Amino acid sequence: MESKLEKNTATLILSCSDQKGLVARISQFIFQRGGNIVDLDEHVDPDEKMFFIRVEWDLSELNISSEQFEKEFHVLADEINAKWEIKYSYNKHRIAIFVSKYDHCLQEILWRYKNKELDAEIILIISNHTVLEDIANSYGIPFYYFPITKENKLEQELKEIELLEKNKIDTIVLARYMQILSPIFIEKYPNNIINIHHSFLPAFVGANPYKKAYERGVKLIGATSHYVTEELDEGPIIEQDVIRITHKDSLNDLIRKGKDLERLVLARAVNLHVSNRVLKHGKKTIIFQ
Repeated sequence: MESKLEKNTATLILSCSDQKGLVARISQFIFQRGGNIVDLDEHVDPDEKMFFIRVEWDLSELNISSEQFEKEFHVLADEINAKWEIKYSYNKHRIAIFVSKYDHCLQEILWRYKNKELDAEIILIISNHTVLEDIANSYGIPFYYFPITKENKLEQELKEIELLEKNKIDTIVLARYMQILSPIFIEKYPNNIINIHHSFLPAFVGANPYKKAYERGVKLIGATSHYVTEELDEGPIIEQDVIRITHKDSLNDLIRKGKDLERLVLARAVNLHVSNRVLKHGKKTIIFQ
């Protein structure tokens, strides 16, 4: 039996003010052009009176080209004053992973990639240390070392951007990359840089969140994956999870338990992103199931 991932599909992600008949109009538009809808999820925000939808359809019987489809859909989108984009399954996301010395998040993503759980292409790994080069080599993924100091940070980032552009990277995953990216870097990849922060944001932003949580005596710790913006740890949240702790847990226990959360939360967030299930709306995200 052919799996959905083996089919060529298109995915529409759209938002606009709420109006009557939107689901019917969009579905009918796809049907009339030979598209067979295989997945649909929509949401209406009653407070903002906003409509959000993700529709995926099989392209095998489409009776017009994708270019013509988008041209004709543009007319409908203008009528309802919508923001929209269409992604195609054959244009897989091209990922670069940034790491420093911690390996747990990198290992989780590479393991899922090897087991074909991630419908994307991991093109390269970039690090400011050489510690994890052997892991990259074991998976046959090119590894690039860019040592960074306060003096050479901008110069090195420009070299990294040049490498990313040369390899047509569209998604960057910060798998515990212990560097703050410059505004110049972030501007190049808006809503396409995914970070993992080792706390349940907005609690304990910045450095040493486990130490802060331990000193505060919290009963839950968490991990948060979010898009990177110029405001540190303030980007739209994609995925979060928590685990319960007690007074018997040491700081090392918090770190150990937290690492399990970090790797799983980041992997889920990356999968949601490459599956085109995330719609950024202001400071928040709509996550389609």
